[in-house]
Amino acid sequence: MRHLVSRRSALTTLGTLGLAAVAGCASGSASSAMARSSVPGAPSPGGSGGSSGSPPAARNALGVNINSDAGTSDLADMAAVSAPWLRAFYPMGDADQGNVAGQPVISELLEARAKGYGAALSLMFPYAGQPIPAPGSTAMAAARRRLTAVLDAVMGKVDILVVGNEPFIECRAQDRDSTAINVFYETLAKRVISYRSQHGATSTTSLYMGALNHLDEPAWRTAATERWMSFVRATPGLDGTDMHPHLATPAAGQDYIDYVVPRLRPDQTFLATEFSLVLLFKAHLGDTAPGQFTGRYGLPAGTPVWQVLGDAFKSPFSQQKWNDFLDMSPWFASHREFLYNQVTKFRATGRLAVAFYGLSQGKSMAARPFGPQSTPWILNSLFCPYTIQKQANGQPGETIAWVNEFRALQ
Repeated sequence: MRHLVSRRSALTTLGTLGLAAVAGCASGSASSAMARSSVPGAPSPGGSGGSSGSPPAARNALGVNINSDAGTSDLADMAAVSAPWLRAFYPMGDADQGNVAGQPVISELLEARAKGYGAALSLMFPYAGQPIPAPGSTAMAAARRRLTAVLDAVMGKVDILVVGNEPFIECRAQDRDSTAINVFYETLAKRVISYRSQHGATSTTSLYMGALNHLDEPAWRTAATERWMSFVRATPGLDGTDMHPHLATPAAGQDYIDYVVPRLRPDQTFLATEFSLVLLFKAHLGDTAPGQFTGRYGLPAGTPVWQVLGDAFKSPFSQQKWNDFLDMSPWFASHREFLYNQVTKFRATGRLAVAFYGLSQGKSMAARPFGPQSTPWILNSLFCPYTIQKQANGQPGETIAWVNEFRALQ
């Protein structure tokens, strides 16, 4: 791992200051305990937010992502790593339940915003099992009704609103490169822009389109993604677009940057509300776990990686055992600086608004057995409540490599 002094120099060169939390990086989970003992729910000085409710700057920032898993410890976990921004997505069908502002994900974002954190919300329209709604259809009317209900709850109250979550995944395969997907999201974006203007929220809520996936694969760079970016560039009310670089190799992250940035207007920026090496890790689930690890912990020689991870779900490891497993696995240890390197690449463009990294293992990760074909999202998170035993102070275990990298980037 590089020395933190060189990191500070590199980040300063990129115009990102506020590294007050760096000094705690080397102390691992102990530094989390110290951070948690401070006032939870208040951003660090480096985050530019504060109890007054003034938002942190959306420029070269790094926050945390909770997807749709709101949790009671999220704000404490954010304080532990000095995270100034919180991002979540909201499945739009949930608006039919009423009281959008009182639902867990929305209420957590609003609470975080009231405590001075930056709040970003992605609107998820899942149509993987049905056609994308066409203008004038009953399904489009339902989508617009849900959209209005959510806008009533969050417009002017969150700092960033993203029209879409993963549109090109959350649709049928035959709709992925069709005009239907563009027409649907363009229609919704125009509605959001109009609503924001009518409610005087232009200066408080920035609007993005999101998010583009698999841009490192030529088959996913289509006429529909070209039209997507053309619409973003041509629409004055939009601040940019979102990307989700879930990667099979660290180098593939550059493909996302190379596709998105040249297609933005000079005044626009991009988000990366999710990013990870999850596809690289998945490719190693069938590997044999390191002999040094299996010998130390009494596992049979030849135990596969996926079984070790499955065992961690069934009977959470100690922090030391989790550390040893990752440190002894070359496929992880050789990429332990991915978070730092990828955010540095984002910042080097001069066009990053906010990137978001996974805060904690979600409930959905523990809801099904972990097997050889599972997607190992559990390896991406800063905090690991489902695979690591609680610390002596009651706090969740950490993937220390990611926690240290995250703090160093603040």
